[in-house]
This record gives sequence, structure tokens and C-alpha cells, in this order.
Amino acid sequence: MCELTAVSRASFYRHWESKAPTEAEMALRDAIQRAAVADRFCGYRRIAIVVQREGYQVGVKRVRRFMKEDNLLAVRRKKFVATTDSDHDFVVYPNLAEHAIVTDVNQLWVADITYVRLLAEFVYLAVVLDAFSRRAVGWALRRHLQTSLPLAALERAIETRHPSPGLIHHSDRGTQYASNDYVKRLESIEAVMSMSRPARPWENGRCESFLKTLKKEEINARPYRTMEELEQHLEEFIEQIYNRVRLHSALGYRSPAEFEQQQALHKTEAKWLPAALSFRRHQEIYPDEPFLD
Repeated sequence: MCELTAVSRASFYRHWESKAPTEAEMALRDAIQRAAVADRFCGYRRIAIVVQREGYQVGVKRVRRFMKEDNLLAVRRKKFVATTDSDHDFVVYPNLAEHAIVTDVNQLWVADITYVRLLAEFVYLAVVLDAFSRRAVGWALRRHLQTSLPLAALERAIETRHPSPGLIHHSDRGTQYASNDYVKRLESIEAVMSMSRPARPWENGRCESFLKTLKKEEINARPYRTMEELEQHLEEFIEQIYNRVRLHSALGYRSPAEFEQQQALHKTEAKWLPAALSFRRHQEIYPDEPFLD
């Protein structure tokens, strides 16, 4: 072959040896493949953090190249289903979450409801997240969409976190969140209500992102037959995997539990304060000019 192509045999072997994978490269590929198989929905950025924590000095681009060559890149499926009914006569509240400057836990909670399709029925899941750490602090599963569903998730969050007065609770304008029972329970802990505007799901983006992750990585990954089976696996995924293991890019590639633990270590003895609100000014102020009567 070398004679036919007029290539020196020595040059061919030198080129082949330079392209052959080294032992270190094979070890890195093995670590990447193990991490990708352990979490089939994990992207290359999180895989890079995982292998870096194992001691490999590797960049994100190289990890992505190896995953692409080994056909390990995650495939996303886009899907959007509107489930909120905001056509009601209850009082609605302005969106305070978009102006909130969150610097601590229990300053801003976000809540939402989604549906889960089982073999022979639909069930509904309500969740409450801490917006600062992305931690799921409360959730409930029921066969109906009554107010008792999100109220059960809220009660679980209150029992777990014991929030101080001034907490902002953000949700959509669904009847469950605007109902008297739900509002009164929030008023009893001196929380402040906040709601997204109609047809703007991105205004509750943190909770929407959690529900997308939950469905993609757990619910759609295995066929569930009964609500009891689903509830058991949700407990395991939310409490043991999502809150304690799964890495979040918004948290510097740390899990919510790890992020809260590190924040607690760095936090001084300063008193807890509610989230600050920042509003844009629409009036120009010129301090150097004298005031005119």
C-alpha cells in the first residue's frame, strides 16, 4: 500500500503511532462513558464537571468531542403543554418575582402543577421550589386538581423549611393558587403573593425547568402503571437524586443540597432579611442642576 501511494513506510508508521490513542486518553474516555451511562440525560458540561472531580484535567470542548465521537450526546425533545386555567374571579397579584433580588434561602418560593400520564389514568403533581438553591422543598401527588393538591405541597414545604415572614410565593394565576384556602394559608405565615402574567410560562421559569427535568429524567424514562409506584420513585428521585446529587449549571455545577451547605458555611451571623425588590426608574434625575420653583 505504501509503494502504491508513494509513501515512506517509516513516515506511515510514525503518523499511525501519533494518532493511536494513549493509555491516558483511553482512561478519560472510559470515565466519560461511565458518567454518561450512569446519567443518560446528563449533558457534556455536567459530564466535564464529573470527570474533573475524578482528577482528570480536561476541558468542556474535549469532553464534547469525545461524547460526539462515541455517540453519547443527549438528545432533547421539545414539548409544551398548557395546563393552567386562569379564567376565574379570584384576586390576582402582581409579579414580584421578576423584580426580586434573591440572596438567601426562603426568600422566594416558586410553585407549579403538572400532569403525569399513567397506564389507565392521569394524576397531578404539585411542587414548591426554593428559587435561591433550586431545591424542591415540597411536593404532593393526587388524582385531582383541587386546591388541596398544591396546599399539601405547600404544607410540606412549610413543615420542612419554617420560613420567616416576608417570603415571596410565586406561581401562575391558576384557580388553585388564587383560591381563598391557599391565600389564607400564605397569609398565616405572613408570606407575600406573586403571580405570573397570563400566557407567560417563562415568568415561572425555575419551576418549569424543574418539571421538564423531572419528566425527562425520571417520569418518561420508565413506564409507570399505578400512582403508588410513581409516588415511590418520585420520593427517591426528588429527595435523593435531584436535591442531593444532580448538578445545576446555575449553582456552579453543584447540587442544591451542596449549594445550601456551602452557603451556610460562608454565611455570617447576619440576620435573615426578605428579598429586596429592584424597579427600573423612568425619571431622569440631574443632581447637579438647581431645582426650579
